[in-house]
Amino acid sequence: MNKYAIIGGTGLTRLEGLTIRDAMFIDTPYGSPSAEVIRGEYAGRDVLFLARHGQPHRIPPHEVNYRANLWALRQAGATHILAINAVGGISDTFQTGCFSIPDQIIDYTSGRDHTLYEGDLEHVTHVDFSYPYDEILRKRLIAAVAACGYSCNNQGVYGCTQGPRLETVAEVARMERDGCNIVGMTGMPETVLARELGLSYACLALVVNRAAGKSNGATITKAQIDAAVNVGMSKVKIVLARLLGAAD
Repeated sequence: MNKYAIIGGTGLTRLEGLTIRDAMFIDTPYGSPSAEVIRGEYAGRDVLFLARHGQPHRIPPHEVNYRANLWALRQAGATHILAINAVGGISDTFQTGCFSIPDQIIDYTSGRDHTLYEGDLEHVTHVDFSYPYDEILRKRLIAAVAACGYSCNNQGVYGCTQGPRLETVAEVARMERDGCNIVGMTGMPETVLARELGLSYACLALVVNRAAGKSNGATITKAQIDAAVNVGMSKVKIVLARLLGAAD
């Protein structure tokens, strides 16, 4: 039977409504994960939960131990990963408050531990990453968001930047030319590590601000982002409950 794990990002360090049965600190070959892996029941289903940025929210995106996080979730029995990401909207249809379920990703990060296949290897391994997200899981997310009646872009390109600073106007313009629709800081290497570990992985992204240069010259403030996160994460929980309640 499929075992779903939720990776909570900014604004989702706890999952209210989760009946906790166990909190496991799992040591991995790559060090410690961001937080304990929580095992519990949500929407009538056994699930795992991990706070990507720690509990409390204290680990910046470029310092998250993505390898340890994904390894720990698989060790705990996860087969499917539902990744929650707060992002900026680049394209006009990706407005604050809407959802995006991306089907492609571009990696602009540097210096992150981005693979399990390194060091003293018996052979070199190249994983196919043509389509980075699991299409079946993506479709389940799309159906869940639609059933909830929320605005959503069912395709999109996620541009992943290094952080923790936000992007410049010129950087966002370049990303738009590259074909990016949203910008975030935690999509990579999380997505490819899931592929290397054989985990089905999909991203539910919440647009919490318009990217730099997309709001008629207005600056991006933490207060605006926090307000969008507070409203949006309540919707995220409803979508997760809908998907998990209908999952096989």
